[in-house]
Amino acid sequence: MIIRQVCASVVGLTLGLVCAASAAESAQSIRVLLASDVQRLEVRAENTVWVTDAQGRAHFFRSSLRIEVRGPAMLLNGTRVNGDQLTIRAGDQDLKLWLPRPSGTVNGVSVQPGDEKAALQVSGSVQLVRRGKGVLVINQVDLEEYVKGVVPAEVNSAWHPEMLKVQAIAARTYALYQHMLSASRDYDVAASIQDQVYRGRQGMDARVEQAVESTRGLVVTHQGAPIYAAFSSTAAGITEDAMIVWSKDLPYLKGVECPFDVESPYYQWKVSFKIDTLEKNLRHQGFPVGTIATITPLAHSRAGRVATLRILHSKGELILRGEELRKAVGYTVVPSTQFTIESIGSDVVLSGYGAGHAVGLCQWGAKELAELGYSFSSILRYYYPGTELQNTSLTKAPPITLPAS
Repeated sequence: MIIRQVCASVVGLTLGLVCAASAAESAQSIRVLLASDVQRLEVRAENTVWVTDAQGRAHFFRSSLRIEVRGPAMLLNGTRVNGDQLTIRAGDQDLKLWLPRPSGTVNGVSVQPGDEKAALQVSGSVQLVRRGKGVLVINQVDLEEYVKGVVPAEVNSAWHPEMLKVQAIAARTYALYQHMLSASRDYDVAASIQDQVYRGRQGMDARVEQAVESTRGLVVTHQGAPIYAAFSSTAAGITEDAMIVWSKDLPYLKGVECPFDVESPYYQWKVSFKIDTLEKNLRHQGFPVGTIATITPLAHSRAGRVATLRILHSKGELILRGEELRKAVGYTVVPSTQFTIESIGSDVVLSGYGAGHAVGLCQWGAKELAELGYSFSSILRYYYPGTELQNTSLTKAPPITLPAS
């Protein structure tokens, strides 16, 4: 999960503050961005698929619907429908969606259009919102059903029940936090590491259901408001301050000792990547980089992670944040910023520890604490110092936290 900067106009901020006061009461559903820039998708349901346009006109289809974006219009099974927004429902039945996948694979398995393996099964409704040449595909889903779709996508559902409760509460808290600040946006959260991974019904089982239902409505709060419940895989040491990673001074996202995650497969690692790939990706991100000669850690955080790097190249010098290097190379290529540089040539070789930004909850650390007998509430209080658990109905809007200048 990566923090998303809260960007809004003055009007948007005002609207968000006005709406947020009652947001907890209206948060029965969460708007989840499933995909963007989509020009073609297929929808199926057990019975009738109902489509409503922005003018309230209804269209009915027998179980299967193909949608294509053609210029200013959308085609529903070949029938032209004008407008910038459609809402798709199947009564109390789930919807199955087939979204274009460039790789043609799901979890490494080759799939064909219409293959059940490629379907994303979701409850609630699906909204299509025109943006540019394609549409945003947004799942409006009950908050608790959303959490059930996040837990098995973020952790193994075979983990200790207390850890599953920890993950459920963290996911619910994060979603509510974003919901309360999203009045000016088309959606609350993205179904990816931009926010937290959500795969609809995939992976949902009795253990996940029990963890979510037994914590229904519980969120982590600070001064009565939901917190920015950041979490990542493996801290491999002290967790990180949000100020270091995101320039946000949040009192409950301060580093704590985490010697509990040594069993994580990501605890220690070694990786390599092509230096010309780094050069190309940095240029693509707007950095005026020439041929790179050296890369040197310039500053480290209190927790020992690389805060900034000094890159000398044929056009001069570039000071880069550690997280910017991860972004340029790939978050899955460089698992964390807790690394040392072993060698630089045509390849850059790094060795390091941990996975993720390491802010807030450490998932593998929480797993170990749960197995040692700690309760979900004590684990959450440890990783989010100074917080308490409250029901969503009792929460107030969180403050809008802007990056430190």
